[in-house]
Amino acid sequence: MKILVADDSRVMRQIVVRTLRQAGFGHHDVVEAEDGADALTKVAAENPDLILSDWNMPNMTGIELLRALKAQGDTRPFGFVTSEGSDDMRSTAEQAGALFLIAKPFTPDSFQDALSGILG
Repeated sequence: MKILVADDSRVMRQIVVRTLRQAGFGHHDVVEAEDGADALTKVAAENPDLILSDWNMPNMTGIELLRALKAQGDTRPFGFVTSEGSDDMRSTAEQAGALFLIAKPFTPDSFQDALSGILG
């Protein structure tokens, strides 16, 4: 499977990839995107099986990315890995079609809990 990780921080993308490995998902291919607009382009080019996105990014936010994908009829699994995990954000994410929201700081266990049903 291929996982797209979208975050405007290169360091945070590396931390997400490392945490994926620590959670037992290191055998999947990972594609990185530096914001939502880059992610939208890479979804079309790379056809990932799962999208993990930050919420707050320049050019196109994560929620704008999710809404753009859903407007195109995209049904692939989408989840947020973001610094905020308020009830309002979780509700907005769920209503837009996100499967989960992992709030920073996160652990391999939080990735395992969110992704085990998706990535097996």
